Amino acid sequence: MPVESKAKWARLKVGIVAIISMIIVVVVVFLITGDTNLFEGNSILVTYMSDSAALAVSAPVTLNGITIGKVKHIMLSGSYDPQRIVKIEMEVRDSMLSQIPIDSQTSISAANVLGTKFINIKKGKSLTTVKPGQELPSLNTAEFEDVVQQGYAVLTSLQGIVERVDKIVGLVESGKGSIGKLLVDQEMYNSLMAIIGQAQTIGNALTSDKGTIGRLIYDPAMYNDVRGSLARLDNLLQGLQNGQGSAGKFLKDPAVYDETQKTIQDIRKLLADLNAGKGTAGKLLKSDELANQISGTISRLDLILDKVNSGQGTIGQLLVNPSLYDNLNGTSREMHGLMKDFRANPKKFLRIKLSLF
Repeated sequence: MPVESKAKWARLKVGIVAIISMIIVVVVVFLITGDTNLFEGNSILVTYMSDSAALAVSAPVTLNGITIGKVKHIMLSGSYDPQRIVKIEMEVRDSMLSQIPIDSQTSISAANVLGTKFINIKKGKSLTTVKPGQELPSLNTAEFEDVVQQGYAVLTSLQGIVERVDKIVGLVESGKGSIGKLLVDQEMYNSLMAIIGQAQTIGNALTSDKGTIGRLIYDPAMYNDVRGSLARLDNLLQGLQNGQGSAGKFLKDPAVYDETQKTIQDIRKLLADLNAGKGTAGKLLKSDELANQISGTISRLDLILDKVNSGQGTIGQLLVNPSLYDNLNGTSREMHGLMKDFRANPKKFLRIKLSLF
């Protein structure tokens, strides 16, 4: 009997220890995963809304985003007031009641369109705080429903965009389009690599001391030549600024400017005189009488030329009559021979002249 009693007592102690251990484990797990403190009291606050908006029991209750409790019950209130159809009881820690002013407002919120709904209490400004069992006014849930509907529209648009992107990716993978050909077409890839190789060759040439740019970068002689040319250009511009040379004087010397202005005025005056018909050139441009005289002179000259061409008059006969031309030519030859004889033997002609007297 004593051995049997000891065995029973041992089993009882083991059972008691196991029960206590299980209780401790449950309490620890509850404290780690739960939002309720076992050693702190809770109070119920009530709010009314037009719609629960898929709010679930045990959903968090927050005060300006900080969790202070959870939803205890959701039920129909039996009221016909559109804003008081749903009654929601919130279990809030007693220590937080002093942080909730009586004019605070409740609303249903969500972290995102697809997130779990929760009740958020927007802290008011009153110095009086709520008491256990007191009602808090709520915001209209229609605004939240509008946000949800807009979120659905955004999701629908996003789904369409995703489908189009998936279609584009499919075209690229099938080798269609420029990007697709670049990915799957070996020839285009080789062409691109050839272009990159040529660009690299050009880059290497630029970084070397060959070519104009390379020599300009690495050759101090060419650099000095360019620098000298720039210096001469700077001196030229400086000379222009100082009024040196014809161009400089034209820019800086007022006398040259005045002379140029005077010349321009004289030209304008001359053109004005021409337009007014003054002087010979002006009369030639403007006078009808002088124009008629010139026209008459030209007409008479044309008439004389016509007569000459037709063989009228001495000049006309000379041009068109070959016999007159031959006679004149023969007379000219005889005169030439006479003059030749006279120069050769002038006494002959003088003796004849003396014999006559």
